[in-house]
Amino acid sequence: MAFSDFTFPQVQQDLGLVVDEADLFSPVPPIPLREDFVTTVTEGATIALAVNTEKAKSEFIIAPVLLEVRRLCGGAVGLFSGVPLDVDPGKGLNGVCDFLLTKPARQFILSSPVVVVVEAKNDNLRNGLGQCIAATYAATLYNQRAGSPGAMVCGVVTTGSAWKFLRLEGTTVTLDLKEYYIDNLGKLVGVLLYAVQNHTA
Repeated sequence: MAFSDFTFPQVQQDLGLVVDEADLFSPVPPIPLREDFVTTVTEGATIALAVNTEKAKSEFIIAPVLLEVRRLCGGAVGLFSGVPLDVDPGKGLNGVCDFLLTKPARQFILSSPVVVVVEAKNDNLRNGLGQCIAATYAATLYNQRAGSPGAMVCGVVTTGSAWKFLRLEGTTVTLDLKEYYIDNLGKLVGVLLYAVQNHTA
């Protein structure tokens, strides 16, 4: 078993979690963005959504957005892609994470994930929730073992164009009631930036 084997809503029973819902990020304001970044993502999205593969969406939409968040943090966060997070294989808490944003900014060694990003399979956000919750839970256990037991971790499921956030604190997973879209890029980047800066390990 691995992250990708967890399904929603069964994941809450499998991992002993409680799932709640809330409007997590509506008060977060959109932020002004660089024109060249907006152009890059807009052009990339046109290609990625036409090709319609996970690889294209990763390369042309998700990675550029996360790189911009890292830039807006002054390089104070790490960005990892396709790295293993093997916390407890016996419980299925292992596998490769599509993307991780971490504190601090070290790039050679994975440390303290604060945002876990998982691509939804078949363009269905709900289908990606089980995997995302399991990976986010593994990240919290990773942080606890690293000496940050009280840290909250955010998870994100994305199709490239749509982004669904959740927050894990203790054993409570809170699903954001809203979804965010790349056609409102300033708001999406603002929410990601807020998640990084306010859910630090």
